[in-house]
Amino acid sequence: MSEPAWVVDPADPRAPPRETWERMTPAERDRVVATLPSDMPLDLHPPEGDAHRKPKERARDALSEFFRSIGRRVYVSSELVTYYPGEPRFCPDILAVTDVEDHDRQSWIVSKEGKGLDLVIEIHVSGDKTKDFTTNVTRYARLGIPEYFVFDRPAGRIHGYRLAPGAASYERVVPQGGRMQSEVLGLALTVENKMLRFYHGTAPLLFLDELVGKLDGMVAELVEARDQALRQAEEEAKRAEEEAKRAEEEAKRAAALAAENQAMRAELERLRQR
Repeated sequence: MSEPAWVVDPADPRAPPRETWERMTPAERDRVVATLPSDMPLDLHPPEGDAHRKPKERARDALSEFFRSIGRRVYVSSELVTYYPGEPRFCPDILAVTDVEDHDRQSWIVSKEGKGLDLVIEIHVSGDKTKDFTTNVTRYARLGIPEYFVFDRPAGRIHGYRLAPGAASYERVVPQGGRMQSEVLGLALTVENKMLRFYHGTAPLLFLDELVGKLDGMVAELVEARDQALRQAEEEAKRAEEEAKRAEEEAKRAAALAAENQAMRAELERLRQR
């Protein structure tokens, strides 16, 4: 029996180097994919509480809903374990990949997907800044990730980095009008009320709770319009009923007068004949 082309080390799981992957059979690739963990150890990726979770989830959901609504094929996820060929795994707070199908995934394996990440956003809340502001800046550039943004929540600032064509290190993204432009997303990033906010031109991308509030307002307006229309219809029906009643009474009076007039004519004719 031949030795496996690649064995995943449980202590340091990695996807095979590119040249190894290319030599592997489909069955061997499937076996490796199945054995790559889809989670991160807590010591490497500790939970950071609501201050970290809320801006991450709100930003992720706003992006997903926006691209879904405009029909653009952009996969957006968060806390997704990512494997580059031969590299230690990592788990970005938010990631985006353009021109791929948006379906559920357990991990992003570059060799399997045929494409690396196009954008990463990390959210810094507290503690040592080395990982987000130094280590990742070097590492993500080396991996060829076109754009990298860090939301420094305590400082209320965004730091942006972009790879120029053919470059091996990032250039800083210069804010314009208080916003950072993402060429990958076609959106601008800014900070509002301690949250990461995206803009499409002059229009902000609404968070899901804002969308729900907006929909609730629209529903309330529709209900009020319906109730008003029902009230108006009832009032018009009542007026029509009253008009019909008055018309009926007028008709009865007219009939009574006609009958009385006819009786008087008959009496006059009788008297004349006498």
